[in-house]
Amino acid sequence: MILVLRALLFVGGLFFVAMGIGFLLTPVGSAASFGLAPQGVMGLATIRADMTAFFVVAGGCLIWGGWSRKGDPLLVSAALMAIALIGRIVTLMTDGPYQGFWQPMLIEAVIVVIALIGSRMLPHHAFEGED
Repeated sequence: MILVLRALLFVGGLFFVAMGIGFLLTPVGSAASFGLAPQGVMGLATIRADMTAFFVVAGGCLIWGGWSRKGDPLLVSAALMAIALIGRIVTLMTDGPYQGFWQPMLIEAVIVVIALIGSRMLPHHAFEGED
């Protein structure tokens, strides 16, 4: 069970890191697949910086937690994906659905669940002063 969980974390992490690198190298094409269109150089910089950071950190923490058998980094990925999911739910409630709205929500929800399960099943770092 732990081996399957670690494999899921690692593969999911690779997927997100690859997406993040896509935003870094080809921001216009990657942004278009998310319904975004950069406005000028500032828009390109924002997509390269923010979207790359989001996906590389979320994916990197999944890889780190799965590879090193540590639950702590998985909480970072779970938090990022949970906040993204909340944003999508708010959009769904205030602006309504769009074609294919459920797909990114499903992916984010699955990652939150897998990351939280991994965080519970894998050991955590003991901080100095803790017993």
